[in-house]
Amino acid sequence: MELALSMTKENSTSNHLTGETWEVLLRAHEDFRSAAAPAYDEVFTEVSERVRASTSVGKADIGALLFWKRLRADTRWVRDLMAMRDVDVRLVTTKAVAAVNDTSKGVPEAASAGRAALSTLPGLARGDALASALLTAAAPEHMAVYDRRAQKGLEALGLSLSAARGRYGRYMQIVGDLSSAAKQYGYNWSAREVDLALYWLGGQV
Repeated sequence: MELALSMTKENSTSNHLTGETWEVLLRAHEDFRSAAAPAYDEVFTEVSERVRASTSVGKADIGALLFWKRLRADTRWVRDLMAMRDVDVRLVTTKAVAAVNDTSKGVPEAASAGRAALSTLPGLARGDALASALLTAAAPEHMAVYDRRAQKGLEALGLSLSAARGRYGRYMQIVGDLSSAAKQYGYNWSAREVDLALYWLGGQV
């Protein structure tokens, strides 16, 4: 059985998820669930609940997600962000939270809008790892986390995703395609379930 994934603009040929490739992704998901500590996502869940209640992401939330993603904090952009008033950070992130929860748009379009809204904050102009964590915390039912390991996971499946501008929206298109493919194999995976499988797979290659 072969399932065709939607063609993205950057691909000259259609991406395909064969039965064999699906087994690779499914095994990665199962291995992640077996190895992951049940309490690991407590920080993410707590931040997500705060974001939902406040409809914005504050400096403390960003710091918690930085910790959750195990990213470096001894950087210039962290100092610049800390120098901003929390109210000003929230003015920016309120737009991002609204964008990724805009059900009038498709998920890739909402993801692109949310990512663009964050681009004026220190450390979020480039790179999608932390930005995608913020957006996923804001809309955990729809968004997914992107990082280097997810990128490697895509490559291990033979799927291409360039670093050109707008990568997060294109990533969410692929994640959505993989989620749809999973349903055809009898698995009801959210976007987050897909990114966890990609994350684990990317760590094995």
